[in-house]
Amino acid sequence: DDTEHQWFLNIFSSSTKREAIDNQFRFFVQTFGGPSLYREKKGKYTRLVGRHANYNIGAGAAEHWVQHMKEALKTHSKLSKDEEARIALERYFSYTAHYIVAASQFMRPDQLSGGTKTDEGRVW
Repeated sequence: DDTEHQWFLNIFSSSTKREAIDNQFRFFVQTFGGPSLYREKKGKYTRLVGRHANYNIGAGAAEHWVQHMKEALKTHSKLSKDEEARIALERYFSYTAHYIVAASQFMRPDQLSGGTKTDEGRVW
């Protein structure tokens, strides 16, 4: 529960919690060799940095997200018992989150492809 971390929730303000979870699910399924679920919904390219460039995501937000992902791995029935897979995923999550932060500094306006408008009616 991030009610005390509104700054973190604001990063996701252009979607509902259900939509954000669905997007992450689709992205991870596709990234790790499953069907192209993310592509079906979002288009040909994942554009990970471009989709996040309009949001105020710094190192603190990246690390906060990584902690959420680590907690999720601990509660997963199979991954919580598979140390090798869990460590590999934790590294992937950390690399990806901090890559988004670093690479977003070099984005041009024509490379943005994420949400550009906050929907005030969205409630987490």
